[in-house]
Amino acid sequence: MRYYLVVGEASGDLHASNLMQSLRELDKDADFRFFGGDLMQSKGGTLVKHYREMAYMGIIPVILHAQTILRNLDFCKKDIAAYKPDVVILVDYPGFNLKVARYVKEKLHIPVHYYISPKVWAWKEYRVKSLKRYVDEMLCILPFEVDFFRKHQYRVHYVGNPTVDAIVNRDQPGESFDEFVSAHNIENKPIIALLAGSRKQEIASNLPAMLEAVKGFADGYQIIVAGAPGIDPLFYKEFENSFPPVRVLFNCTYRILAQADAALVTSGTATLETALLNVPQVVCYRTPLPGLTWLGFKYILHTPFISLVNLISGREVVKELFAKKFTVDHIRTELKQLLHVKSYRQNMLNNYKEMQVKLGEPGASRRAAEIIYSQLHL
Repeated sequence: MRYYLVVGEASGDLHASNLMQSLRELDKDADFRFFGGDLMQSKGGTLVKHYREMAYMGIIPVILHAQTILRNLDFCKKDIAAYKPDVVILVDYPGFNLKVARYVKEKLHIPVHYYISPKVWAWKEYRVKSLKRYVDEMLCILPFEVDFFRKHQYRVHYVGNPTVDAIVNRDQPGESFDEFVSAHNIENKPIIALLAGSRKQEIASNLPAMLEAVKGFADGYQIIVAGAPGIDPLFYKEFENSFPPVRVLFNCTYRILAQADAALVTSGTATLETALLNVPQVVCYRTPLPGLTWLGFKYILHTPFISLVNLISGREVVKELFAKKFTVDHIRTELKQLLHVKSYRQNMLNNYKEMQVKLGEPGASRRAAEIIYSQLHL
């Protein structure tokens, strides 16, 4: 079978690579062509365009790069048509992928499967109509999404969460603190981990305040920044030089978290990864026009939280400091709680366990692959 996948960011690259591995186990003749990243490329097939050329976030960057985005979209459509796959698999990235889905269904009449549903439950609920029209199989990874789509008479599948798989299958899961310290030639001091985002504009916006907030902890802790995949290490140099002592480590985010006493994390998959590794965290995310953003969150978005941990749990488990709540003092105060108030810290860890039960067992990629493969053989 011929599979065409479209991914637009680092987390999608990870989950799509695991899906490809599961598809190959079911289909020994699987041939892959994709917009994606290095992890997908490691599974074989043809990388057509790297997600680094596509990852624009926010209104202003999208407007500034509108022509590039349109060229990428046009190229993607033509490439799918030339390849003639048996199925197109879209992974998150809704602004781009919903346009691909419409073209594939209306012009090419090829089955479309969507892995990792667009977050239409947060806003743009009207997009459900497009999903029902252009997507044959929706494979959800968040348990509450099933009820949301059922409300719209849309039959979807909950396959489990691929982040659970990624954590279970991570490199060196049994690594000790001493082994980690030795491997990276760092100090033998407790770690505060900083995960500032996966895109340059996110990192530039969030990391300075994060670093300012942890300055007062430098005597008792070492500050480790998890370098984002796809970002040039030189990009972090100004932060390392401006806020010593800081270390930036690449390609080992899970290993950093596994050894950390606490973490400052931007919103997104990273909050879930941090919780699954049982690391107390504070979610912090700077936004432009914080007052206006806060009003928009309260009165426009259809969700009470921004972090996956809280959304899955259905209540506040981790503190969310974003928009007008994003301040250095607020971050520092919450970090003190996580590090020094045992009952506060333990309550968060107990809530993590309840959330993990809701997510279910590992095997999301396998279950998703089985649905895709079986539908091709009906």
